[in-house]
Amino acid sequence: MNEISGSETANDLKSGDSTEKKPQKVGRKRDHTRDEKILEAAIDILAESSFDGMTMDKVAARAKAGKATMYRRWSSKGELVRDALAWMNRSHLDLDHLPDSGNLREDLLLLIRPQSMAEEERKLRVLAGLGSFLQHPEFGDTGMAGIFDPWADANLQLMKRAAARGEISKHANLELACWVITSTSAFHGLVERKPFEKAFYADLLDGVVLPALRSPKPDSSIAEN
Repeated sequence: MNEISGSETANDLKSGDSTEKKPQKVGRKRDHTRDEKILEAAIDILAESSFDGMTMDKVAARAKAGKATMYRRWSSKGELVRDALAWMNRSHLDLDHLPDSGNLREDLLLLIRPQSMAEEERKLRVLAGLGSFLQHPEFGDTGMAGIFDPWADANLQLMKRAAARGEISKHANLELACWVITSTSAFHGLVERKPFEKAFYADLLDGVVLPALRSPKPDSSIAEN
């Protein structure tokens, strides 16, 4: 057995051993329940004061959150509003339990949770009050990207499932169909200021989306001309 000098032992304690025993700093985990409270507060303020009248101070006060906490998550009011709108849309979907009725039309309709009149009215006030957010310089390139992503992702999963069982054409452009749904619905709410109703969605599916998905591959000679 090799002998260890006192100086070596002291050095070990100062370096190797002490380093191993020193607890690692672990950053505070993000509290997603706190995030939801802030996002919901942002939606409430938007419904009451519009985007132009909304401030980070108002949202912080409503959510009982510190401004430092908010700015660690969102560097600007525009970023907060974009995430709040995405959260609002996501909250009306049951993404953890996608329907599987064996029929694409039925699944797409079942994906949407029924909303109360109060929820629908609040959503309309939010959309009507977005104002300058829609021309916000931070989102000039991306526009409303991300706000409808959860819905588009869920629709895409349902369409892929339908394609696998042969219900729609194997040549169908699923991404384009999802874009048609979300962009048309966004125009319906943001521009026309109308509520998203199941009857409207059913008409969109029956008149545009499903016929396109079931259509066979177009004649290549027509496409070339």
